[in-house]
Amino acid sequence: MKTILYLIAALSLSSLLVFGPVNSQQPDLDPLVPNRPVYARADLPPPHARVPMSHRRSRRRLRRLPPYYAGIDSLRYLYGSDVNSSFEHGLDLFQFLKHYDSPQIWENHQGHDHFLVMARPAWDFSQSVSCDQPIWGTSFLELPEFYNITALILESRTWPWQEQAVPYPTSFHPPNTALFEAWMTRVRQSRRSTLMVFAGGGGSSSSPNIRRSIRLECENSANSSEINDEYSKSCEFIDCSNGVCEHDPIRFMRPMLQSDFCLQPPGDTPTRRSTFDGIIAGCIPVFFENQSAKTQYTWHLPEGKYNDFSVYIPKEDVVFKGVKILDVLLGIPKDKVRRMRESVLDIIPRVMYRKHGSSPGLKTKKDAFDIAVEGTLQRIKGRLQQVAVH
Repeated sequence: MKTILYLIAALSLSSLLVFGPVNSQQPDLDPLVPNRPVYARADLPPPHARVPMSHRRSRRRLRRLPPYYAGIDSLRYLYGSDVNSSFEHGLDLFQFLKHYDSPQIWENHQGHDHFLVMARPAWDFSQSVSCDQPIWGTSFLELPEFYNITALILESRTWPWQEQAVPYPTSFHPPNTALFEAWMTRVRQSRRSTLMVFAGGGGSSSSPNIRRSIRLECENSANSSEINDEYSKSCEFIDCSNGVCEHDPIRFMRPMLQSDFCLQPPGDTPTRRSTFDGIIAGCIPVFFENQSAKTQYTWHLPEGKYNDFSVYIPKEDVVFKGVKILDVLLGIPKDKVRRMRESVLDIIPRVMYRKHGSSPGLKTKKDAFDIAVEGTLQRIKGRLQQVAVH
């Protein structure tokens, strides 16, 4: 396992726009940590998960090649003259690896010792190669040529062993221990005057769905007498429709800091960046599908201990059986809520991405990148052992 390839993929037009370092200081975040700046990248949407990964890879003993941007390469299959040939996306890369770069390296293990990072859900790269009329995306992950490669991805499918979900990048990338500890103190001491918060879009259609149910419950709770004396507000709805929250983390981070629970309903796909924004804010996640986290982030979130740091309410119970989220959350004893928050705080280092070039002290805390690389190396080691046996 001397050589490991690092590929970078992003299926988004925005991958053409921002590839800068994740180290810009955002003065607007200062009030969240009094008298201290928070280092963040407020303009880092999910397609740029490759940015922290790219900067940090040089610190590891990983073989480095000129980066291949699958998102840029995919544009000709999504919008260009090759739109009906999306099953060919990635074949040029395969030919380069197999015949032109260092053929002996690929031939050694046929890709088992390679991994890539894909900054979009797997569904965007998993269209069937036999689909004559493409619906969406390309067939990159369905190519037999890449079946042996490990894919780190923002949202994985449940069945391919190659895919492993990694946390979405948030707006917090601390450069040193002092700023990290200042943030943790702020999160721990924050007054939680709101029971639950939902930051997202959708829910305005008339058809029954979990986001609509949440929106209606939040609106109705404004006039509800069910709230107890510990909260000044039962629910806050932060409308992030049309991307208004992407470049303004204050819009959702402040309410998350002031809330006990963060609602994380599925949207177009089960996972959400908001899950990790909420954890960074010490806000206990409330899931409505297991696919939103439990079956995804098995390396980063404590598998088997979800009851210690999160709440699960089946979306069908809310949408079709009349279960009120408010009732479920108010039914959790306050001492348990406090224990759950401490568990959330313990998770924060595991889901954040440190600033590139961070202080030696902060590097002693394993972050999302460290855990992803360690998990990848263990998986590759296991695969190589299996291949050797057969």
